[in-house]
Amino acid sequence: MAQQINGNDLIALGYPQNELLGIALKANKKRTGYNRAEMLQHYAAVLENAEDYLEHKVFGKLATAIIEGVGTRLEAETIPLKEQADAYKIYGAENIEEGALKQMNIAMQLPVTLAGALMPDAHQGYGLPIGGVLATQNAIIPYGVGVDIGCRMALSVYDIPYTHFDLNQDVYKEILFEQSKFGAGAGFLRYQRAEHAVLDNKLFDENPFVAKLKDKAWTQLGSSGGGNHFVEFGYLDFENNDAALGIRKGRYLALLTHSGSRGLGATIAGHYTNLAKDLCKLPYEAKNLAYLDLDSEVGNDYWLAMNLAGDYASACHEVIHNKIANALGAQVLAKVENHHNFAWKEIWNGEEVIVHRKGATPAGKDVMGIIPGSMTAPGFLVRGKGEEQAINSASHGAGRQMSRTQAIKNISKANMQNALEAAGVTLLGAGRDEAPMAYKDIHVVMSAQTDLVDIIAQFSPKMVRMADDGSRED
Repeated sequence: MAQQINGNDLIALGYPQNELLGIALKANKKRTGYNRAEMLQHYAAVLENAEDYLEHKVFGKLATAIIEGVGTRLEAETIPLKEQADAYKIYGAENIEEGALKQMNIAMQLPVTLAGALMPDAHQGYGLPIGGVLATQNAIIPYGVGVDIGCRMALSVYDIPYTHFDLNQDVYKEILFEQSKFGAGAGFLRYQRAEHAVLDNKLFDENPFVAKLKDKAWTQLGSSGGGNHFVEFGYLDFENNDAALGIRKGRYLALLTHSGSRGLGATIAGHYTNLAKDLCKLPYEAKNLAYLDLDSEVGNDYWLAMNLAGDYASACHEVIHNKIANALGAQVLAKVENHHNFAWKEIWNGEEVIVHRKGATPAGKDVMGIIPGSMTAPGFLVRGKGEEQAINSASHGAGRQMSRTQAIKNISKANMQNALEAAGVTLLGAGRDEAPMAYKDIHVVMSAQTDLVDIIAQFSPKMVRMADDGSRED
């Protein structure tokens, strides 16, 4: 396989930054038998004389695309971007990768964009970067919301002394195994299924596409999926009394969960993203930011489906937290929940806008939120300050500093186990792709957003349950 050929190499040869560039890059993924220099020679030749390559085993599809005029759509058929990206605030810029900055810059060139901000946990995603906040004018971007619609954090603070956990860890381990379910596609058998009012949402009857997803939604209600989702017990330390929560200073046992809308949200995201791309033809570099007008029928349909997926994600957490509280025989002293991968109608700069927070936590004035670190690093219960430059937002976690592939390649099982032992954490499931070292330093991230949130309490994970097959969300 040819190595180290990227988009910039092909652009230098004269390839346009549109669909054709993507087709060209796919040829480099094949087992070609050519070295890098030979591949570049062929790339140049096929661009010059595509007819000579129509039957070529490596470059045949590329040659066909060139002859068929892929990537030569008239400019009039493509919605133009702004010539320059609008200015936006970046928090913790020194620790944000170039790919995330490029994606945010493109988002700031959309004709519907009014404002943006980039959180300190930001990293590259699809369309809008993870950690990106974007305010638009009456337009909704499905990939600006993300695939796992309404993914959220939920925290329950118990009346059980934290020392009870230390003395009965086998009991807590058994409860996590019995009361939670993980893995992409995982769900419950019919006799195990939970009931919840979210399944009575009228959209399951009124929207034919969503109606087909109801049984899957019921099957997966109360499960957590794969990827970086978790259910974990830990210690929550309050340095001061918090009158709003009704909590006195001290250490508490707490349950923290992170998961989203499962297959329901993922299927909704995929369907409406494809519709948006068909209706909203943007330049190649911005195609994943295709948007829908909220005044259109399809835009309104997505808005309703997105909100259903968000309500469903919340219902999943409610089921999990109720089951575990009942299994423990615990009284819940306080609950806090916040979500990301969503869009809200908010007032910004005196007008109603659509605020997309893809991997970003709402942090309006006095709004409570939870910002986790990693399976060994602390998380933080926070209260928002309502910072306008951040569009009332904060980070949704520490953010990845290694891709899943990089983490598996560079982190050994021994290193991961040593980190867990040093932090006194029992891990149930999870692979090296979720190792603590794959994430940024949460303390650095928090120090970059002191203008955005106040820390109310610190959560220390002690027993973490995750998908044990390394699966991604479905």
